[in-house]
Amino acid sequence: MGYMNMEKKWVFPLVLSSLVCVFLLATSLNMGLVSSVNTINSIFSLFHSRAMTNQTKPLFVEEKVNQVPPPPARPPLPKFAYLISGSRGDLEKLWRTLHAIYHPWNYYVVHLDLESPAEERLELTSRVEKHPLFAKVGNVYMNEKANMVTYRGPTMVANTLHACAILLKRHKDWDWFINLSASDYPLVTQDGSAWMILSRAFVEYCIWGWDNLPRTLLMYYSNFVSSPEGYFQTVICNAPEFVPTVINHDMHYISWDFPPKQHPHTLSLNGTTNMIASGAAFARKFKRDAPVLDKIDKELLGRKNGSFTPGGWCAGKPRCSKVGNVMKLRPGRGASRLRHLIDKIVLAAKIGGQQCT
Repeated sequence: MGYMNMEKKWVFPLVLSSLVCVFLLATSLNMGLVSSVNTINSIFSLFHSRAMTNQTKPLFVEEKVNQVPPPPARPPLPKFAYLISGSRGDLEKLWRTLHAIYHPWNYYVVHLDLESPAEERLELTSRVEKHPLFAKVGNVYMNEKANMVTYRGPTMVANTLHACAILLKRHKDWDWFINLSASDYPLVTQDGSAWMILSRAFVEYCIWGWDNLPRTLLMYYSNFVSSPEGYFQTVICNAPEFVPTVINHDMHYISWDFPPKQHPHTLSLNGTTNMIASGAAFARKFKRDAPVLDKIDKELLGRKNGSFTPGGWCAGKPRCSKVGNVMKLRPGRGASRLRHLIDKIVLAAKIGGQQCT
């Protein structure tokens, strides 16, 4: 949703690339494996213990899938849960991305990995705690456990699952999980569209895994390089109840060489036309304070002076200093482009029906 600065593209027999419902961008950080294994075990233990202490609730995903959902308790406005991750030197980029995609209706987990200096992690924690709007709304969380993330093994997947566990424990009302790095940036505002990344039902399946498939595959992918580029894709395409939910697009604009090299091109002002024409919700990767980010802020997001991207929720003076009606939407210029892209890829899925082949 490279995730956290890694862009490695590998061809594995089981990798089904570019699935919207399974968007993950891999990250490039030099850490070890032991911490992530402990994280994995703690995640599964957390949800196993919760299930054992509440036997009246369904324990298996197929029970939930077969149940008739209750009437919605709130208006049908989708709610997103974000993970934004970074490494050494990414504090300011992460902070900018957070402001660009912030909306009080959504939830956000921010994370700086173990390679980032302790002072950067403490600074991010302090900023989140002291920010007047974040403190009032209470929807931005700092993952204070600096997870170890590497090219090899399940460390990147473990970090993502850790964030999912935090979000599932704290809130039950979000619909889609979106995984981003500090090098990602939005091309559309948060008002007017519901693009698909990971559904909450699928995230719960990855955590609970009624048939142990997610845990088994996680151990299998511990032997892979860039495991996030194949793990979630393999899980979803081997869980029959989720196969029909797959759409082959990751909602990102990324410029690659052909054939692709290890890293994509760093985006600049020269690529603005292609970014906009793609209709994508996000683009990557960008350098810190690149002029193209200022252009995106001005022409696509309407974001000024480091503030939030304005939306229908914005109130107060200065603008967006207070939360107004969070259900009020004021779609930005990119809404129609994104809708056109979604219509096109949904139609392709209906016609082809071969998302997992």
